[in-house]
This record gives sequence, C-alpha cells and structure tokens, in this order.
Amino acid sequence: MTTTSSRTGRTGSAPALLAVLTPAMLATVIASDMVNLMLPSIGEEFGASEAELAWVVTGFLLMFSVGIPFYGRISDQVSLRRLFCFALVTYAAGSLISALAPGLLVLVLGRIVMGVGAAGLPVLSIIAVTRLMPKDKRGMGIGVVSAATGIGTAAGPALGGGIGQFLGWPALFWMMLVVALALVPAAWRVLPGERPAGAGRFDLPGGILLGLGAGLILFGITQAQVAGVAAPSSWVSLVVAVVAFVLFGWRTVRLPDPFVPPALFAGPIYRAAVVVAFLAMVVNLGGMVFVPLLVVDVNGLEPGAGALVMVPAGVAVAVLSPLIGRLADRIATRRLVLAGLVAVGLFSLFLSTFAGGSSVIPAGLGILGLSVGFFFVLTPIISAAASALPPDQAGVGLGILQGAQFLGAGTGPALLGVLVSARQQTGADAFNPLHTGQDGAAYSDVFLAMAVIVALAVIAASRMRPAATSSHPDSRSVRGGSR
Repeated sequence: MTTTSSRTGRTGSAPALLAVLTPAMLATVIASDMVNLMLPSIGEEFGASEAELAWVVTGFLLMFSVGIPFYGRISDQVSLRRLFCFALVTYAAGSLISALAPGLLVLVLGRIVMGVGAAGLPVLSIIAVTRLMPKDKRGMGIGVVSAATGIGTAAGPALGGGIGQFLGWPALFWMMLVVALALVPAAWRVLPGERPAGAGRFDLPGGILLGLGAGLILFGITQAQVAGVAAPSSWVSLVVAVVAFVLFGWRTVRLPDPFVPPALFAGPIYRAAVVVAFLAMVVNLGGMVFVPLLVVDVNGLEPGAGALVMVPAGVAVAVLSPLIGRLADRIATRRLVLAGLVAVGLFSLFLSTFAGGSSVIPAGLGILGLSVGFFFVLTPIISAAASALPPDQAGVGLGILQGAQFLGAGTGPALLGVLVSARQQTGADAFNPLHTGQDGAAYSDVFLAMAVIVALAVIAASRMRPAATSSHPDSRSVRGGSR
C-alpha cells in the first residue's frame, strides 16, 4: 500500500492541498442557504407559491444528505482525484442550469444537480486530509477545512442577500460556477490518482436504501414543520423511511460485503463519534437558524442586519479552528469534546435565559460561544474517528460520520421549528425560570431544548474510551489520544 508521505510528495504540499479543499468546503456551505433571502424575489419572478419555492432549498438538501454516504463508500474504490473533480464538475453544471433557469422547475432541477455535486465535497475533503496529511498534522488540517463550515454558515445568508439584491439572484449561481471550475485543475493537480488498495464489492441496493431512508426522514420532518405531522406527505415519508432502514439493516446483516460493514461500529470511539456528531450538529444548526430569527422576529431587525449578528461567530471560528485542530493533535479527544459540549450547553442556557431582551448583544455573544464550543467538538471527533477506522474502511466510515452530521443539520432546525410554532401558538411563558425577556418565550424554550440535547451528547461522548486492543496500525495512537 502506498504510504501517506509518498502520496503527499507526488500530489503536492499540505498548504496546496488545503488551498483546494478549504474553498471547496466554503462553496458547499454557502450554496446550501445562499438563496434563502432571495426566495421572495424568485417567487415573484416565477409566480411560485411558498410551498413550491421550498423545493429550491429542499431539493438541494435532499441530494446532499443522500449523496454523502455514497461518496464516502465510493472513495474506497475510486481515486480521490477523479471523484473530487466529478463532484466539482457536477456542482458547476448545476450552477449553470440554475443561473440560466427560465422557470422554477428548471431552477429546482439545477439545485438538485448542485446537491449531487456538493454532497461529495465535504466528505472527500475530510478523507483527503486524513489520507494525505501526516498524522500529527491531521487535526490541524481538519480544523482549517472545518473553519470554512463556520464561515460559510455565518456568511452565506448575508452574502447571498447582498449579491442577490444588487446583481440579481442568478449572479449567485454564476459566482458558484466560476469557483467550481477554477478548482477543477487545482484539485486534479494536488489529489492522488491511484485507486485505493483492497477495494471490495459495492452494494448499490444497500446504498440506495440508506440514502432513501435518510432523504425521506429529512423530507418528512420538513413537511411536518410546513403542513403538520398529520399531513400524508409527512407521515407517509417517515413510514417509508423506517421501512427503508429496516430493509437496509436486513441486507447489512445478510450480505458478506454490505454497503456499511457492521464492524465499523464495533469500536466505542467511532460509535460515540457518530452519535455526538449528529446531536451536536442539531444544536449548532439550531443556533445558526434561530438566533437570526430571534433578532428579526423579537428585536425587530431587518433580515440583513439580523444576519450580521452571526458575523462575529464566523470570524471567531475562522481564526480559532486551526488552533483547535492543533490542540486535537496534542490533547486527549474525550477531554476536548466534553469541554466543547459543556461550552455549547452553557451558551445554549445563556441564550435561553436572555432570549427576547431589549438588546441583541446577548444573542451575538450566545451564538459566538456556541459556535466556538461546537468546533471544539467537531474537529476532535472527526480526527479520532479517522484514526479509529481501518484504512480500507476510512471512506465509508467518514461518509457515515458526515452523513450523520449533515442529517442532524437538516432535521434539527425542522424539529426545533415545530417546537417554536407550537409554543408561539400557546403564548405560554418560557419553561426556563431564569428567562428575563418580556418576549421570545418560544425561542427561550428552543434554546433550552438545545441544552437538553447537549446533555445527551455528553452522555455519548463520555463513552469515547478506546477498546483495550485494536487490529489496525493506528490503534496505539487512538489509545493515547482519546482518553
């Protein structure tokens, strides 16, 4: 098997690798929500209803959540160079279709194609870091790439709203097209072209069942938020999702070479990492969605000004993520993750207490602390999970991990949105007895629910203790780094 050092030497330096992966990750995150503030303009131009416009966002997210595990699994069989460039070209094609869309149907089609391409960029970026960078630099690399997530999440709505307002919404897609095409030759140069060693059979039906279940869960929960749980589009989707997962589990235990090898979940570190990634992302995206909504709905800010509340959090994440990555290379994973979760929980309680006050400063401080705490969780668990996986299963393992992460990103705001709507209808006081605001009780309850979710993540993270023995070469470093 080709060593990491030799591959890195042939394909380029670590800075060159990160110079390709970071903007690719940034483009992915920005693309997910850059059109949100422009939906009213798109609806007016195309004469579309709110329900129809929702597919501009939902179509992208569905393909994104379905595609991530596929890219991870295929990366164990196809070279990173070909797969990453395929994702970029597909992303560019979707951007072109969207930019030229004469109607809503074509725009939704373009967003779906964009989602197919975008799904590969986060998981392949993390896989590239774990395969190509030295082990003692892996955490730093993951931190740098992950910083783009924080920047994109904070800047996406503001950037999309600003460019869309002055240049029109098609300009957003022309911008993404240029970025994707510019990255293709750079990615071809720095990523390895060798096919991974030991690639086995590919269980396509199993992958379809897994993707179908994940996509339908996301769609069903989204429909529950829009039309109610009793709506057929909601409960039928959730029932079919359960059936798909049952059939996926049945194939997994019966086939000798299933889409997701059960042995992946034998190790306590990886098993806990998947659970923590999902729960932590529910909370993180909950904060990213409901803090701007709070300052717009309760404090009366304009949407553009409300998005600016997120900017300090994005800047802090961009500055601190590489440092957090370096700490992940030196400090025990479990300690960092627990410290990060405690910070996320405390700032969720802070937001719950001060939601609805006369000043927006507590909202900005709350999301700042929550975002930084989240990256103390995310970077170490990705690094630890990568070290805990056998080399021939790293792709599928990281694909499942990131799939869980982005499934949390999709389902979290939808579930919490149902809670906000229900609490706003009742008009009851906040559950948090320390809540000081005259308004915003529903948002206080959402942030309190986020703190409860963090408590569940703490329980899962406390189990991130390595097994006594391990059969693959990284076992010694895992035992030393995940205490």
